[in-house]
Amino acid sequence: MSTGAASNFVPLRASDVAYERLREMILDLRLAPGEVLNELSLSSMIGIGRMPVREALQRLASDRFVVALPRRGTVVSSMTMVDVAHLYEAREAVECGIARVVVRRITDEQIRELRPLVERADEARGVFDAERFLLDDLRIHRFVIGMLDNALLHDAADSLLLHNLRFWRSFFRSRPPQGDTMLSHRDLLTAFENRDGDAAEEATRAHIEGARQLLVTLFDGN
Repeated sequence: MSTGAASNFVPLRASDVAYERLREMILDLRLAPGEVLNELSLSSMIGIGRMPVREALQRLASDRFVVALPRRGTVVSSMTMVDVAHLYEAREAVECGIARVVVRRITDEQIRELRPLVERADEARGVFDAERFLLDDLRIHRFVIGMLDNALLHDAADSLLLHNLRFWRSFFRSRPPQGDTMLSHRDLLTAFENRDGDAAEEATRAHIEGARQLLVTLFDGN
């Protein structure tokens, strides 16, 4: 079903398609942290010309998924303890504020839509399905962010969430999932149901801090 009039349809540029495909390969670790990227190889891999691939890599560098290094070329960004600290500092600053604002705006219908998302994530926790949980968790965060009609804030938060997704996929690649390494959003849902701004902010902060502490173990264990 079309989302707009046909006359307003703007097809994706080749560089946009290349960006989406390469970003997905970085997020699911097919392109691993530290991997050197070759434009010709990537072009052949995704079936898109070299120039669109080059433009896509420039966008990915702006989004901090890749970095240009002297004498090495373009590489997939690493995931260090400093990166973890910066990510969770930024997430706390952005998402705690979002949660408090959302409390003032969330409708009963939106709460009804959010509840099954939280329940599905909890079900994934119960069967230790890490990949399903990560995608359900991402849907919850995006749903909450989407309640604010603020494109700048949405884009900033979504970028942080995608970096977070990559960190967690790396975490679960080397460690079997456990219930205590997949954090529930039940407290946040309850805060929204009660229209309690303080509780929503605290639930968000506790969720982010718990995730940060778990990721610290990824690096402490190496």
